Amino acid sequence: MSKTILVVDDSASVRQVVSIALKGAGYTVIEASDGQNALSKLTGEKVHLIISDVNMPIMDGISMVKEIKQLPAYKFTPVIMLTTEGSDEKKKEGQAAGAKAWIVKPFQPEQMLKAVSMLI
Repeated sequence: MSKTILVVDDSASVRQVVSIALKGAGYTVIEASDGQNALSKLTGEKVHLIISDVNMPIMDGISMVKEIKQLPAYKFTPVIMLTTEGSDEKKKEGQAAGAKAWIVKPFQPEQMLKAVSMLI
């Protein structure tokens, strides 16, 4: 059975690039356009990993991670932040919220898949 990954980014083109890379590696992908949209898709089914942007409208990635960590079913789901934000301050904020890895855009799909395989 393939592992399921939730991809959260307000950019449809980024979601597409990430989805194609993940599907090509044999993962099942659920897409969400922002943090709130992502939370609405976490309905109890197993999600093995979440890849999320930081800066998004409605609910940003770090707020979303904090919310997800409050949900018993997803408390231990690893999160990778995939973002243009490279500042140490943002990274610390992300880690404090519970993000396990931080990949700065533009990224190489291989680099992302390596992080995914390490966390899944």
